[in-house]
Amino acid sequence: MPKLLWEDVRNFFDPDLMGALPDLSVTGTSAEDWQAVFDLIRSSGWAWEYREGGAVGALPPAAEVLARPADAETVAVRVRPVPGVLVIFWPMAAEEIDFDVDLRELQGQEGVDVLCRLLAAVGRRLGKPVVMTAGGDYGNPVLGFDPTTGRVVLMADPQTIQLA
Repeated sequence: MPKLLWEDVRNFFDPDLMGALPDLSVTGTSAEDWQAVFDLIRSSGWAWEYREGGAVGALPPAAEVLARPADAETVAVRVRPVPGVLVIFWPMAAEEIDFDVDLRELQGQEGVDVLCRLLAAVGRRLGKPVVMTAGGDYGNPVLGFDPTTGRVVLMADPQTIQLA
């Protein structure tokens, strides 16, 4: 599988250009897809923590998390696919899987590789595209997992990204 090279995509990993926390998402999902992500998190060997408000607890079934009242405490599933890299999944709605990464933790070729492995793991488990956009720039993906090719691909030209 051809991989993305740091020198080619470094602008997509620049916190000043993309925002420190770019938006990652999978659209057109269901509670079953969220459950598949929860199962991936549990089985992957990644360190993880389920937080509801300030309380840490066991990861409940996705249907239970998604059925919580709108005014319930915020839920976050904090995952460390590798030491030093935090990914936060935000199970707020069944229809979209939203998560964040901190680009400051993903610098250099190793950071590109970690992100690509994460996107591919989620995308393969779901059989759906996983996209990354600059913070708050929904609808304009810059890179993502393409389930038809089975790899992470560029969706925009890294040289044309501009400060907002």
